[in-house]
Amino acid sequence: MKNSVKILLFCILSIVFIGCDRITKDLAKEHLRYQPAKFYLHNTVILEYVENTGAALSLGDELSKPVSFWLLSILPLVFLLILFAYAIHHMRELSWLKTLSFSLIIAGGIGNIIDRIFFDRHVTDFMNIGYNSLRTGIFNFADVCVTAGVIGFLLSYREKPKHAAEIGQGE
Repeated sequence: MKNSVKILLFCILSIVFIGCDRITKDLAKEHLRYQPAKFYLHNTVILEYVENTGAALSLGDELSKPVSFWLLSILPLVFLLILFAYAIHHMRELSWLKTLSFSLIIAGGIGNIIDRIFFDRHVTDFMNIGYNSLRTGIFNFADVCVTAGVIGFLLSYREKPKHAAEIGQGE
């Protein structure tokens, strides 16, 4: 496949994942805010609206606004821009799994940064999964994207590396 087509698909996937994050967060705000938690599958899935001003599991929730802005918005945004540039620059060598993984990580990160910048540090979280007392923290679609992307990226190291001759094929 041509490199330009692969880059286009990478960008489209990223935009689609960001869009799904926005839609699910808007739905959570519309249907879960100011409502009691909703329980499904014998309490395995709980939908509950929470606004998180920290990182994962509210880590950094107590930070001042300026420090929070730099540590939880600007620094991750710079990291994601570098990751995006790396992915685009090395797209030819990336497997489809690594390409998808980069797309998921970038989209998930951008999804939460959008909340932090446009909603005064408040990231919308609304999903909780578990059994009895063994539960996840409350999370959102962007968090699922980042987690799936990291898992995919780790699994990609089990793939056989492409040989130099195979990298240029189909160009």
